[in-house]
Amino acid sequence: MIGKGHAISGTRVSISYGWNQEKDAEVVLRENVAGDIPAEIAEEFRIIQSQNLRCTNNTLSFIVSPTIEDGKDLSKKELEEIARKFLKEMNLQSNQSIGFVHRDKAHTHVHIYTNRIGFDGKAYNDSFIGKRSQIAADNVAKELGLTRVREVQKEKLNELKHLRQEIKNINDRVLQTRPKSIDEYINRMKAVKVEVIPTINKANQLQGFRVEYKGVNLKASEVDRSMSGNRLIPQITQNKSFTRLKEVPKTFQVLDKTVQLSSNLSTKIAKEILKGTIKIIRDTGIGMGY
Repeated sequence: MIGKGHAISGTRVSISYGWNQEKDAEVVLRENVAGDIPAEIAEEFRIIQSQNLRCTNNTLSFIVSPTIEDGKDLSKKELEEIARKFLKEMNLQSNQSIGFVHRDKAHTHVHIYTNRIGFDGKAYNDSFIGKRSQIAADNVAKELGLTRVREVQKEKLNELKHLRQEIKNINDRVLQTRPKSIDEYINRMKAVKVEVIPTINKANQLQGFRVEYKGVNLKASEVDRSMSGNRLIPQITQNKSFTRLKEVPKTFQVLDKTVQLSSNLSTKIAKEILKGTIKIIRDTGIGMGY
């Protein structure tokens, strides 16, 4: 089961989408609301939200999606239980909420709209709400015996075992040529049909890499741990001086522009340096046949 969440400002529009009859929408959850149409629910939210006018994105939007197979057999009552347990995991069980199930596609899923402002006028902290939603959904799936995200991912990676090994072998051969920059590494991988895609956030911070090969797109770390950003970046960076990396690089070039490391990636690299697990690849004379 997958959970997604973010804070929004368009309460009425969002609830109207959730209540869309063309999607075979059905109300599966009501918490501290009484309205029968989106405008009435939105007005009930607004009354509580008027206690805290500083908060503009004052509604929380969640999507909770069981796997296709699990979703086929879930009743309205069971979906309500999932929604309530999810809100409890998020510590939002006392806030106003309305939830709808959509069955218009093979993938049954529940939309939940929750008032970010509590009855005490305080705004719910939405920091890392996307990640927390994933964890909450996973905890509910575990409690109810439903398929968990990690089980789906594990099965997917197992099916791609041979392709992942092929990518890793290519990566190892490219690293043996000692690329001295991320861009040089990306270009050499591209020359052998492996597309390495940097993940750069809005703050111009590098968070990691994705890899595309033979129509399959994976996180680099899903291919192999040795290809994760915290292993790959130090390995390439220390090729410049051919000496072991002693500190986390602050900035470097990626796709011909200067970027910084995300705090999460920077911390992971620091741990790798501290553990001394980053090896220096000596020149073996292996070529890539360019």
